[in-house]
Amino acid sequence: MKDVRDFIAACEKEGILQRIKAEVDWDLEMSHIAKLNEEKKGPALLFENVKGYSSPVLMSTCTTTERLAMIMGMHKDATLVDLMRHWVEKGKKGIPPKVVATGPCKENKMEGDQVDLFKFPVPKFYPRDGGRFFGTAHFVVTKDPDSDWVNLGTYRLQLLEKDKLGTQFIKGKHADIMLKKYQAMGKPMPVAVVVGCDPLLFLMGAARVSAFQSEYDLAGSIRGESIEVVKCETNDLLVPATAEIVVEGEVDADAFYPEGPFGEYTGYYSGVGTDPRNFIQVKAVTYRTNPIFMSTTVGRAVTDSHMALALTYGATLWQQLSDMRIPGIQSVYCPPEAAGRFLAIISLKQMYPGHTDQVLTAAISTEMGAYGLKTVIAVDEDIDAWDIPRVLYALSFRFQPNRCQVIKRGRSTPLDPSLPIDQRDITGRLLLDATIPYDWKEKPIPIKLDPDVVKKVEARWSELGF
Repeated sequence: MKDVRDFIAACEKEGILQRIKAEVDWDLEMSHIAKLNEEKKGPALLFENVKGYSSPVLMSTCTTTERLAMIMGMHKDATLVDLMRHWVEKGKKGIPPKVVATGPCKENKMEGDQVDLFKFPVPKFYPRDGGRFFGTAHFVVTKDPDSDWVNLGTYRLQLLEKDKLGTQFIKGKHADIMLKKYQAMGKPMPVAVVVGCDPLLFLMGAARVSAFQSEYDLAGSIRGESIEVVKCETNDLLVPATAEIVVEGEVDADAFYPEGPFGEYTGYYSGVGTDPRNFIQVKAVTYRTNPIFMSTTVGRAVTDSHMALALTYGATLWQQLSDMRIPGIQSVYCPPEAAGRFLAIISLKQMYPGHTDQVLTAAISTEMGAYGLKTVIAVDEDIDAWDIPRVLYALSFRFQPNRCQVIKRGRSTPLDPSLPIDQRDITGRLLLDATIPYDWKEKPIPIKLDPDVVKKVEARWSELGF
């Protein structure tokens, strides 16, 4: 799979894409259709007749595990945990991108005064949104001025003016770290926004990949081959050669514009009004002929956003724990209902006293877990991390409140609605040990069926009328 057009063709072949030919308004109607479709785990949607526009919009891309498997290049029957395990195994050694001379993303160009982002069918999602949001299923390319580190990050982008995109580079995110370096140098930060691409790259932008690791390299390792990239027109950043739309510009750390609010993946608006935020001053736009605009509704769980976050956050947490060389970890699961980021469940085979505590505290010390993860549950190896009924069993019959750990101060996200809007820098964390402690000399004796009797009963199953 090279681009979003390959993804659409693959979905159509499997009968999991619906082309909507009736006219649909970009103002609320399109997002509402997609949101209702996603809540029903419906097909990917290609809106071919957006009011006032001739180019299409793709939504509901990642709604189901089947489509995530397709994006990852795996069998359609793979589970979410299968996808995460594949991510972890393939992600151990990156494959750098391959620079090519040109690509379809260069077919058309707007530059300088010609730039007009309103020429694209940008949706307005929810009634109280501050405007139309150009970037929800996209990624922003930035480069560290002190090294070769290239970052792909998904940060919401509001369409403010025909050549201005409002940003939300949250404090401590990789783009924010880079922006502060440019600020110290007294220079604006070059950026490139990619909308419509190989959907795997969108997943990369949404992932919590460790600092100094390029998502291009990780995507290449999962694909099994280098991602083909081309140089931008107005800066030296590299973007996918087959991208649908590439927006080139720069961000001045000392310049601000009113932005927001926006209906976020938590199911709540990110604020009560607009806030002064940095913005991208657009210099040029290159795009394919009849470009496919890619978007996601975000909003209350579970939508395609939450499925993507469950995969990317769960996989990166598992990868980072693996990189710590902590033994015994069997599986990791970050439920889509928790947007993949606020709750993590880890299954482990205990090998020594304090092993569970090590895993619990390690989880909130990873790149992924250090930002916004509030609850971590550890269960024994006989329970799969994704088996929620069995996890609830462990919480009922193996967990003791006096063994839980409360961490009073950890890095939060400004999008967490469980905190007051003006107090979202710091969050508490809860570490729940739902295992039978390794160091108990006398452990509760589990009930087990007699294996010989089980074989005998199974042999008579049809005879018994089942």
